[in-house]
Amino acid sequence: MTAVDAAVGVGAGVAAGRRSVIRGRRPPRVGLVLAVVTLVLIVAIAVVPGLFAGGSPTEIASADALSGPGGAHWFGTDQLGRDVFTRVAHGAGRSLWLGVSATTLGILGGAVLGLAAALGGRAADSTLMRLADILLALPPLLLALLVMTVLGSGTLNLTLAVAISTVPGYARMVRAEALVVRRSGYVEAAVGLGLRRWLLIGRHILPNTLGPLLVLATVGFGTTLITASGLSFLGFGAEPPTPEWGLLLSEGRNYLSTAWWIAVFPGAAITATVIAVNVVGRHVQARYTRRTSR
Repeated sequence: MTAVDAAVGVGAGVAAGRRSVIRGRRPPRVGLVLAVVTLVLIVAIAVVPGLFAGGSPTEIASADALSGPGGAHWFGTDQLGRDVFTRVAHGAGRSLWLGVSATTLGILGGAVLGLAAALGGRAADSTLMRLADILLALPPLLLALLVMTVLGSGTLNLTLAVAISTVPGYARMVRAEALVVRRSGYVEAAVGLGLRRWLLIGRHILPNTLGPLLVLATVGFGTTLITASGLSFLGFGAEPPTPEWGLLLSEGRNYLSTAWWIAVFPGAAITATVIAVNVVGRHVQARYTRRTSR
C-alpha cells in the first residue's frame, strides 16, 4: 500500500465517521458488544445446559477427583470427581432464576409501597418512606441476612430475603416518579373528568412509572445476583449436591491451595454475569435518560 492509498483510506474513514455523527449514529462500543455476547451465551447455557455440558452435574467419579483443567475436563473436577464445567453450566439456570425471581418480587413490592406512599396521603408517605430510609441504611446483603435469620434457609426463603432487600430502593423511585406524574396536566384533567382512582392509577400513573423502574431493575440485577450468591455461599441457599454458583464457590473455598479451579470458575461466572449486566444496564439507562430529556 502506497502513502497515497493510506491517505485515501484515512480520509474515507474520517468521512464515514462524520456521516455517522451527522446521522446521529455512533459505532457500537466494543465493551457493550462483548457484554451483550456474554449475556446471550450465559442465558443460552442457563436455558439449555445440556447442549453445552452433556454429563450429569452430580455424577461422582472418585478416580478423577481433583483433576486439573484439561481436554477431558475443561474446568477440572472437584473433590468428588464431578466435572466443574458441567456443574457451572447447570448452575447457571438456578442462579439466574434466583436473580430474576428476586428482582421481580422486589419490583412488585417496591411498586406497591411506592404508589401507597405517593397516593396514600401525608401520614402514609411519611411512615413508609421513613421505614424505607431505615432499610436503605443497611447493605443489601446484611438486610437479606437479617431476613434469612427470621425465615430460615432454603431457596424460596433466599429469594424472598433478597427481594425484600431490594424493595426500599424501588419504592423510593416509584414514589418519586408517581409524584411527578400525579401533578402532570393530563392526570389533573382525568381527575377533573371524574375518572375513578383505580383506573387513574392503572391507566396513567403506573404505566408512566414502569419505564424508570425497569431501567433501575436492569442496573440492580447485578447486585441482586451478588446478594443471592453471597447468601448461598454462607449456606442459606440450595443444599448440596445441587449445582448453584454461590454453593459451588463455597464448596471450593477449602481447596484453593490445591485445586483452585473448583472456586475460581464459579466465581468467574458470577463476575462475568454481573459485569455484563451492569454494562448493558448502564447503556439502557443512558439511552433512556437521553430519550426522556429531549
